[in-house]
Amino acid sequence: MCAVTLALPAIAEQTTLGGRDLFVRYCARCHGDNARGGQGNTTTAAPGMTKIAERRGSVWPMLEIMSIIDGYTKATEPRVEMPVIPELTEGTQIEFDTGNGNSVAVPASLVAIVNYLESIQWPRPERYVP
Repeated sequence: MCAVTLALPAIAEQTTLGGRDLFVRYCARCHGDNARGGQGNTTTAAPGMTKIAERRGSVWPMLEIMSIIDGYTKATEPRVEMPVIPELTEGTQIEFDTGNGNSVAVPASLVAIVNYLESIQWPRPERYVP
């Protein structure tokens, strides 16, 4: 039990570091190297990524952010400016707890980038929803 407990922070750190690399490669062009917003290739500036929780009342909405990145919300909230990036929506799958006792397989890269985005929130989220 102790070995598992000690390993979890290391796994979370690796996921966050991997998420940062993914952000730099696929998102920084529009959202800025510092994730505070940028120009992008659109008529509107891409929003900053460091205030997501603050804009939602200090709540970190994990599934909502995953749904925006993987394109799931495009059906109800079309975002011409926000592309679906296959490198973030395909590849190795991992189990993800949806918060209701169910686990689903999701791309590891998607979880990594969303964990990274959570790690750069300022101020830190006070509450979390799956």
